[in-house]
Amino acid sequence: LEGSRPGSSVSNAIEEVKGNEVIHVDTGLGPLDHHQTFSDKVCGATLTWDYVREHGQMFENESTSDKIQNREQAISRMINIVVADDHFKQVFYPDPNADHYEFMLTDILDGLKIQKPGQDSAYIEFTNQALDAILHNFENKIWAEKEIEENGKKFESRWGKAIAFETINDDVVKISQKMGYAIVVRKDPRKGYVRIKASPAVDVDLTPVYEQLKKMDPEATWFLHVGKRMLLNGTPKNPKMIPTKLKLEEIISVLKK
Repeated sequence: LEGSRPGSSVSNAIEEVKGNEVIHVDTGLGPLDHHQTFSDKVCGATLTWDYVREHGQMFENESTSDKIQNREQAISRMINIVVADDHFKQVFYPDPNADHYEFMLTDILDGLKIQKPGQDSAYIEFTNQALDAILHNFENKIWAEKEIEENGKKFESRWGKAIAFETINDDVVKISQKMGYAIVVRKDPRKGYVRIKASPAVDVDLTPVYEQLKKMDPEATWFLHVGKRMLLNGTPKNPKMIPTKLKLEEIISVLKK
């Protein structure tokens, strides 16, 4: 990955420079330089992603695996955020000057440049690791969204709409809450552990559920958080906890009452 010198231009997206394969992104008025277009839906990342999908070997076969399709969707969703950032669409965010935006990758990178001035290799190493982590998050999110749509058991609890899962993907819990579910239940099909969480947007006290589940399965380890919105049966942080023998439908029946 290399930029052309100021005032110079490139004609090919990829070329050999000193024995190395170099891709010119957003520079030199080349094929992947967006500075010659006025569209706010185009940036160096979108042009590069289009180029990779057109020329990349992994996209030559139309019957690609689910894993490849999920990765393609994940990268495309990342690119949507990158192009918005490139055109400073942050001004349209809700409360755009709120402090929590300082935790966004580009803002963290600005701080890193102050912390380590002139250390380009440090910026690249940090950003590469962060983008890889974000990619994994998006892949997990896409998987969780499919779980919610296809496998979630929707029901009405005493506190409002609720949903339950048997899945190893823990992201279904927070995503379901963001989608407006008052109660979310996840049972790990491998370890048998159960997590019950209530949305902070709803007035919930899980104490009655805790007491009932203890009666139904007294041998299992049940932990009610002090906030009364989180009821846990099992956690990797405490290997001594005993998973419940109750089936998901039995737990749902308690939450319905």
